[in-house]
Amino acid sequence: MLQSRGRPIPNRPSDGTRINEMIRIPEIRVIGADGSQVGVIETRRALAMAKEAGLDLVEVSPMAKPPVCRIMDYGKFRFEQAKKNKDAKKKQHIVKVKEIKFHPKTAVNDYNYRVKQAKAFLEEGLKVRLVVQFRGREMAHTEYGRRLLDQAKIDLAEAGEIEMDARVEGNTMATIFNPKKILGRKKDSEAAAEAAAVAAAAAPVAPLTQV
Repeated sequence: MLQSRGRPIPNRPSDGTRINEMIRIPEIRVIGADGSQVGVIETRRALAMAKEAGLDLVEVSPMAKPPVCRIMDYGKFRFEQAKKNKDAKKKQHIVKVKEIKFHPKTAVNDYNYRVKQAKAFLEEGLKVRLVVQFRGREMAHTEYGRRLLDQAKIDLAEAGEIEMDARVEGNTMATIFNPKKILGRKKDSEAAAEAAAVAAAAAPVAPLTQV
């Protein structure tokens, strides 16, 4: 429980939540610590109930009429919320985007090398953004860039799928590829290899013949 320590406003939460003596409206609707509906009562009575239980009175719905407050262990509640938020952040899967640049007149060898790079990134589970950079008068012939990206779509079809089709962005044309979901296939092949190894280990060994 958050203690007042003799101060008129105890431990003001950083999120702006009003608790205990910070709740100064005369009447509030109260929810008990067990989730039961206590009803609309005087705030001072609700505070007394919270203190008697060794808990806090926390305003959970300030815009309601009257405001809704709940009796709870606010310190424990904040700790559990912070832990949940931390766990949620850990579970978030951040997909990195690799950018590969071309020019309308990119040579065949350079094109093949960059497409090979893009394929490797996609197979690693990364997004890939292909960008064709136009210079000066090249902007009058954006069709060259579109042909190049259309060819890349064909060459990367096995490793990736289109998230954003080719579009002009200023003096560039870009398209974005998502990696194809190949994890399942990898797991299947790994499982098959493991099963084969187990079967080989379990096979009977022929006895050695004496000479």
